[in-house]
Formats: sequence, C-alpha cells, structure tokens
Amino acid sequence: MVNKDKLMDRIITTDLEKVTGPKDNWEKYIDLDDGKTLIVGYKEEGKVCEGFNETSGEETKCAISYKWYWEIRDSETWDVLYENRDTDFGFCSEDLEGAWSDESTFEDVGDVPGTELCTWSNQDSIEDIAEDIVDDIKEEIE
Repeated sequence: MVNKDKLMDRIITTDLEKVTGPKDNWEKYIDLDDGKTLIVGYKEEGKVCEGFNETSGEETKCAISYKWYWEIRDSETWDVLYENRDTDFGFCSEDLEGAWSDESTFEDVGDVPGTELCTWSNQDSIEDIAEDIVDDIKEEIE
C-alpha cells in the first residue's frame, strides 16, 4: 500500500509535461506499486469573457478555464484501470498569447488578476486537490 502523505507529496512535486495536441493539456506521471501509473493533469475547457467591445468586435477581459482530471493506467499495456474526468476542480488563466511555454507551471501564470471571471474556482492549484485525488484513488491502489 502506498503511504498517503508520500503520494500527496509526489502529486504536488512531480513536474507537469505538455501533452501534444491542439488544446492546452498538461500531465504528470507517477509510478505506483504493482505496475500502475497515476496520471494527474488538466486540460483546457473553454474561454470565458466578461464582455464584448462592439466597436472593435473583440471580447474583453477573457480567461481560459481548465479542469483537473486523474487516471490510473497499467504501466505496461497503458490500459485505463480507473479514471476520474468528471471532477469539479478547475482554475482559470489569463488568455494571453504565449502565456504558457514548455517551462511554465500553474504557479507561473496563476489566476486572472483584477477580474471576477475566476471567482468560481477555489481549488485551483494541485496543493488544494492532492488529498482529494489520493482519497479518490485509495481503493484502486491498495
């Protein structure tokens, strides 16, 4: 059985890797006991804007919303053994061209400052949800 505190620490400290694809998607891979791999990631859900400038035809004060997910896979076959993609955990980031890079982390970009677009998210960083992830997958890793 995996120690809860050690697993939470690994979830928090393991680096995120950019997933190839058209949307902004990042994952971290954590090797577990018994040939299993825990994947924790977040993916772009959509764009949220506060308003629309009729003169320029552009949206104003926009943010991109992201949603956290996790899954357990067989390390050899990569078959999904358990997944939770229906979480209520998410966060927002400023909609800035080039805001994310291969070296970026959530902490680098963070919540949208000075706007109320992201007040719905109070569990935005991995530190906020690591215990929930471990509690959710506990039966799967015992």
